[in-house]
Amino acid sequence: MKVYFDNAATTAMDDRVIESMLPFMRSHYGNPSSVHSHGREVRSAIEKSRKKVAELLNASPSEIFFTSGGTEADNTALVCGIESHGITHAITSPIEHHAVLHTLEVLAKKGVVKLSLLDVNDKGEIELSQLEELLETNPKTLVSLMHANNEIGNLNDLERIGGLTKEYGAFFHSDTVQTVGHFVHDLKNLPVDAIVAGGHKFHGPKGSGFLFVRKDKKIHPFIHGGAQERNMRGGTENVIGIIGIAKALELAYEDMAGHRTQIERIKKHFIEKLYQEIPGVEFNGLSEDLANSLYTVLNVSLPPSDSNRGMLLFNLDLEGISASGGSACSSGATVGSHVLRALNHNPERDSVRFSFSRFNTVEEVDFAVGKLKELYTVEA
Repeated sequence: MKVYFDNAATTAMDDRVIESMLPFMRSHYGNPSSVHSHGREVRSAIEKSRKKVAELLNASPSEIFFTSGGTEADNTALVCGIESHGITHAITSPIEHHAVLHTLEVLAKKGVVKLSLLDVNDKGEIELSQLEELLETNPKTLVSLMHANNEIGNLNDLERIGGLTKEYGAFFHSDTVQTVGHFVHDLKNLPVDAIVAGGHKFHGPKGSGFLFVRKDKKIHPFIHGGAQERNMRGGTENVIGIIGIAKALELAYEDMAGHRTQIERIKKHFIEKLYQEIPGVEFNGLSEDLANSLYTVLNVSLPPSDSNRGMLLFNLDLEGISASGGSACSSGATVGSHVLRALNHNPERDSVRFSFSRFNTVEEVDFAVGKLKELYTVEA
């Protein structure tokens, strides 16, 4: 048996998404910038996809820009948001995805902005009073705080954060890569200026993404070259990716509540089985808290064990179980998780992130926990 529990890294494509993309690989191959019929039919399909994404998110089509994924969308929002609005100060947290953290660190190193990092406690929670203090004393600020952490699953309250940023006139960007397609986003009423998405996080194609920028917070383009995406992103559009991400988002919204119920049942069962089978098991961040964490992520901290230390993911892989030790975007790196370091995680304990999708089953949970129990030896 092989089990895939690394859905926060990437998800399996839905067959219906693949079917929607196939015509644009085979017969609808025109360049959408061309004025002939082959180009026009593809241009029409792109704009229908844009309209569909906008409808699902309660946004305007003019606020949606297709990108190569979440990382490009984050970089565009941050770099161009800062440049376009004369921002001199940025606020983020030390547990953001590196697409945000590294981008802001580079801008700070170049002297473009002063960078402030919010404190996080051992559960990965931020203190909004500190955010407000920084907003009070720093005009022309950009705030970038993710909706859900990709490693520990903590959820930030975008309504409260957005309310503060609006009060102090700050630009508010949120990395929503882990929550678009899993939570409803009502962008006409949610107080954010920019959010992002990556299609492969909700059963769409890799290399597809989009950026939402509120129409009254317009920014300059990040990639220059052509007039594509209404002069916001040069380069011939990734047509099959655009078709695929729109279809994937449509399918996600068709039964989002049902998918959530199914996945929460799997996560709850996983927690219960781990408590039953692994003495001394703990959970990082708020990932065990079903009410305050991303329902697709569970970050498990295991008791010290010489026989598994540093080898747990490898051993799980040998048993047919795919999981992650942290962010998949830095897989193969020798450094540990920056998120767990910020939480003062005990380095003697191995941690593993299990992440779920609607394609997982309770039987797969039982198999994984059984193998984990076989592998894991708690040292005296």
